[in-house]
Amino acid sequence: MKITKLANTAARRIFRLCQSDGRLDEAKLSIAVRRIAESKPRDYRGILSALKRLVRLELERRRVVVESAAELDQASRDRVISGLVAKYGNDLSFEYRVTPDLLGGLKIRVGNDVFDGSVKGRLDRLAQAF
Repeated sequence: MKITKLANTAARRIFRLCQSDGRLDEAKLSIAVRRIAESKPRDYRGILSALKRLVRLELERRRVVVESAAELDQASRDRVISGLVAKYGNDLSFEYRVTPDLLGGLKIRVGNDVFDGSVKGRLDRLAQAF
């Protein structure tokens, strides 16, 4: 479905109105979606599609994936959480994965930011240097 410029503009405006203190307010978003669905303005499907995309991108931006070669103990997890909360805010959702291919260290992805402190990453960077 092709989304018009008008629908994109309306969706961005609605998305901004659904934020409180720079964070997405789910109650406001729910009310906005309900009102759009009830009133059915011109190209409301396009507006809802664009709004869905903006919400998905916001949720991905707040998602943290922590990969390690071995299972992390609670103290290590707490250090990672405190460091990321200090940098990105406290409404992050964390997911931990064990990836033996990393050989050691951590690889942390926060939205589009990637922090690669793994042994595999260092070896790959070294190989590219030659």
